[in-house]
Amino acid sequence: MNAPLFTESEWNFQTLDRVLKAIEEVAIDDLRLEPYPNQIEIISTEQMLDAYSAMGMPLMYHHWSFGKLFAREEGLYRSGQIGLAYEMVINSNPCISYLLEENSTTMQTIVIAHAAFGHNHFFRNNYLFQQWTNAESILEYLAFAKRYIAACEERYGFADVEAILDSGHALMSEGVFRYRRPPRPSRARLIEKHRRRADFAEEDYNELWRTLPQGAEPPPPGPDLWDNDSEELAGGPKLPEENLLYFLEKCSPALKSWQREVLRIVRHLAQYFYPQRQTKVMNEGCATFVHYTILNGLYEKGLLTEGSMLEFMANHTAVVFQPDFDDPRYSGINPYALGYGMMADIRRISERPAEEDKFWFPDFAGKGDWRQVLKDAWANYRDESFIEQFLSPKLMRDLRLFALSDSAEAPHLTVAAIHDEAGYRKLRSTLARQYDVGVSDPNIQVVGANLKGNRKLFLEHRMHRGVPLNPSQKAQVLPHIERLWGHEVSLEEVAPE
Repeated sequence: MNAPLFTESEWNFQTLDRVLKAIEEVAIDDLRLEPYPNQIEIISTEQMLDAYSAMGMPLMYHHWSFGKLFAREEGLYRSGQIGLAYEMVINSNPCISYLLEENSTTMQTIVIAHAAFGHNHFFRNNYLFQQWTNAESILEYLAFAKRYIAACEERYGFADVEAILDSGHALMSEGVFRYRRPPRPSRARLIEKHRRRADFAEEDYNELWRTLPQGAEPPPPGPDLWDNDSEELAGGPKLPEENLLYFLEKCSPALKSWQREVLRIVRHLAQYFYPQRQTKVMNEGCATFVHYTILNGLYEKGLLTEGSMLEFMANHTAVVFQPDFDDPRYSGINPYALGYGMMADIRRISERPAEEDKFWFPDFAGKGDWRQVLKDAWANYRDESFIEQFLSPKLMRDLRLFALSDSAEAPHLTVAAIHDEAGYRKLRSTLARQYDVGVSDPNIQVVGANLKGNRKLFLEHRMHRGVPLNPSQKAQVLPHIERLWGHEVSLEEVAPE
């Protein structure tokens, strides 16, 4: 019988090293995970709050909104109105996991399994992250972005830089490519970008020895998050264009070169976070399933005490708790509960299927290889497609899910789907649509630009189900587009054909 990895609630680095190695053995040998190399960092409460306020990134440029959010979160935390995350994980190579120093040893064990192996495996293997993020370049790019914007503030003034950042941040949700990658540059441009990277690295070193009385010069355009980032639009813009920030960066007649680079930084960050918005249920479900499986595996080996398991089960139960719709605590579907529930259900269907499961999931019901089914799902699905494919009737019953029909013309709500065969299919499809960002995000496209006349910019909002933009938000955001374009902007609401 193995001796427990620890028996005390207070941790030290030797204990965490033993825990990490034991977790890695179960994660690799049993679950067959394929994570990035891990880098574990222990941080204080203040550092966790600071990471909260700066988009959860270890390096970030300065902006007033980050300080405002820090002050708000710190006030709520100090007054006991909110708690802090036990961990934070960065999609980078190596994968960086931040653990709160106040965690007990058992909690550190949970979050190492959750973040350093669950989230880490998902980041490395899911197709959206492979397509839209570059884990090898993100930290280098953040370092460049921080230095570039600081140099711009020194040279052009805080107010001018802040104005561009304000407008860029206001348009981040409309600054992503949803369906296509940017145009691939020529080989000559790729060679030029590699040369600029080398010059940037040398300048970064030489900056230590340079003094400029007139202020720091902004560095040249920095490394890209993607090797196939776009070059200037030759021959004019190709319309319609879904990525508003991209269009403004390339075609605005009012922006200077440094302003275009600042806008490009914001656009790259928006694109970097876009896959996380599409995989919240799957990402958290994967990490929760992984930590649950690993800690039970450690307990079966005798590496965890019963006291540690009780602490673990209390925490795990709280994480996956789903309040009923009429509970005062209800605020929607808990992504941890739904994601973990579906993944645990896939294991059940693979090992102990009911007759119902064999009808709904003939490809893997009863075949026992739940590890491969989960790894395939983690790699090739996002939230809405995962729910559409794998949500079982049993889990719908367990979660007591039902669908409502909400028509503006009808005087009352009606129940549209219950627990029968037709209801299960409608319920699954209805729930999946709620996680489709193509439905929830406004579809705003650039459809015209008078580049040779009055410079007027024409935008269309293509409404989904006839729902227009929120008037107050539209009134607040439109001036930011006009600031970046420098001329009149027309935004028309268009009903689908």
